[in-house]
Amino acid sequence: MGKEKNPRRVADNEAMAKLRMLRTSPQKLNLVAALIRGKKVDKALNDLTFSKKRIAQDVKKCLQSAVANAENNHNLDVDDLIVAEAYVGKNLVMKRGRPRARGRFGRIMKPFSEITIKVREVEEQA
Repeated sequence: MGKEKNPRRVADNEAMAKLRMLRTSPQKLNLVAALIRGKKVDKALNDLTFSKKRIAQDVKKCLQSAVANAENNHNLDVDDLIVAEAYVGKNLVMKRGRPRARGRFGRIMKPFSEITIKVREVEEQA
């Protein structure tokens, strides 16, 4: 007498990780996500390690989490993983402001975003 198990959100040869509330705009985060899409995981980690973008370290943590999920939860081989998907979404926007000339108010938007990374196990072609 219990609840039925939820179906998996990803395929049997996939694992994913999601990172929310990243303090950067989705447009800037998407530049870093595009850097790793479709690459092998070790090459993607190297690219993120040596990227000059500030947010790249947070994306690297998310990718490492997806790899750990694949290894520990789904028994996938880490050496055969590629970054299948890396997509970005909007999150909340903090609204701040500055007083401007002639009694006006300049709005300052401080956006947050989120990233979802899916890794997939691909068998090597010999």
